[in-house]
Amino acid sequence: MKLRILFILIFIFTLPLVFQPVALNILKLKLFDVLVDTPDPSGNFVILNLTEEDVDKAGGYPFPRETLANIHIDILNKGALGVGWVLAFPHKDRLGGDEYFKQALSYSPSVIAMFENDNQVYPKTEGTVILGEGRGGYLSQGIVKNIDGLNALEGIASAPVDVDNLVRRIPLLYRTPEGWIASFGTQVLKALTGAKTYIIKTNENGIEEVTVKGLPPVKVDSLGRKWISWVNTPETTLKELNVENKFVFIGVTAKGIMPQLATPVGLLEPHKVQVALAESILIENSPFIPDYSIAIEVLILVISLLLVWVVLSNFGVTAGVTSFSFLMIGTSLLGYYIIKQGLLIDVSWSIISQFTVGSIIFYFRFREQYKLRQQIKKQFEHYLDPRQVEQLQKNPELLKLGGEKRYATFLFTDVRGFTALSESVTPEEVTYIMNKALTAQQTAVQKHGGMVDKYIGDAMMAIFNAPLNLKNHEDAAINCAQDIWQNMSDLNVELQAEGLPAIAIGIGINTGEAVIGNMGSSSRFDYTAIGDAVNTAARLESATKEVGTDLLIGENTKQKSNYKLQLLKPIKVKGKTEELKIYTYE
Repeated sequence: MKLRILFILIFIFTLPLVFQPVALNILKLKLFDVLVDTPDPSGNFVILNLTEEDVDKAGGYPFPRETLANIHIDILNKGALGVGWVLAFPHKDRLGGDEYFKQALSYSPSVIAMFENDNQVYPKTEGTVILGEGRGGYLSQGIVKNIDGLNALEGIASAPVDVDNLVRRIPLLYRTPEGWIASFGTQVLKALTGAKTYIIKTNENGIEEVTVKGLPPVKVDSLGRKWISWVNTPETTLKELNVENKFVFIGVTAKGIMPQLATPVGLLEPHKVQVALAESILIENSPFIPDYSIAIEVLILVISLLLVWVVLSNFGVTAGVTSFSFLMIGTSLLGYYIIKQGLLIDVSWSIISQFTVGSIIFYFRFREQYKLRQQIKKQFEHYLDPRQVEQLQKNPELLKLGGEKRYATFLFTDVRGFTALSESVTPEEVTYIMNKALTAQQTAVQKHGGMVDKYIGDAMMAIFNAPLNLKNHEDAAINCAQDIWQNMSDLNVELQAEGLPAIAIGIGINTGEAVIGNMGSSSRFDYTAIGDAVNTAARLESATKEVGTDLLIGENTKQKSNYKLQLLKPIKVKGKTEELKIYTYE
């Protein structure tokens, strides 16, 4: 039944991982935002912002192509390695500066932007080599095409958003019916390396790696998307132009011109997003979401829930909760370590599931423990010292259902002449006398660490060395017998002063192995002892009348006792074929 519940819980908590609801997906992405490191810039790039001041100086936007050409040439004269214009040029310049701009672009490795739309227009595609049989990839619905003849590579500068409308993953290549088109950031690296072809490695799920000649392969998801590390790339202006030995990403930051894209680090213009993509490609062991991430997350979830179940079902409440806490911390550290290795695998849902399942198990365990402790208190509070009861409540495992073999000492008492007593006084007085007598006996038992097992009419049974361990339990039982006599002597003085008859008792003590524990069901039990040693103690108490003494002690008790005891004539008792050696006080 318990295993069935466990499997149901695992199934319920696995479903969200498999189907990735929006809320869970957002949680995962937010976690990655926090834990993915922000590395240092590669040193290859610089951002040139065209500000409101630059727009005003140029007479407004769009800039005349002649102005752009002059900016391009100034940048090259300052030692730049190349220029990337994160601007689109779909229309001819009204002032006729296109030829000058084309010429300027030809002076260096240059890249210009294209932006996505749904007009089903595509540029001429570049060469790609596909290794594998897969055909995945991010599908472009169309682009805004630049005017013909510009001497530059062209790359898509759009950036798809995740479910929370933030840009985190950008395709390195876009798939079209005509072939493959590179992103702007990817084209920049191609321009710098002089590569002519992209190599796309695919598997049955889609794209696995994208390689630009001269650079290590870049791991991507099945759609060819690269996770962006938001590097703090240096920025400059036209006044400063600190661009020596850098590839320059140019974009407009003047308000109201270029749309800003929402990212985990705030609103950014397209050129800043594309430089982050280029930087991310160059980062060694850069983070990515592998195709098998869901499988790993499910595996971590299943294992962690199984461990939670084992820990909280088999350990005590305190130990279980402690171990459970360390398990959650361990899962968190595992997730943190995996992410730091560059694998974007989320364990947050596993932690939430652990907490939920753990709370459910803990609630039922706590409720079970509480009921058990109340049951222990109800059963033992009248028969054990309160400190002993508290110890049993803290360690209920000491009370095994069905019992266990245990070596203990058993003490029986019985009131002499109870029938005659009952006939000489009223029923109310009998009850009063017996309550007084049994209370006096119980007090002595508890004083010496024993437990009153039960009352049987005018008789009492006590156990020493159960349920709690008791050193020298043989002597403890004999000491208890002495105190019982003293308490009864004091009681008789009190009873006679009240005009009531005195009472006498017989005591039998025996030591041996017996089955001691909870006899009954898991919901209702009686703690008692069963065995020959118990029966012998009862028989010894009955024999006190025949022997003519108030106390009889068995051979096993005598052997372990430090008392000097008097050996009496052996007797034969019911249920025994051989005579028993018996002892009493000297």
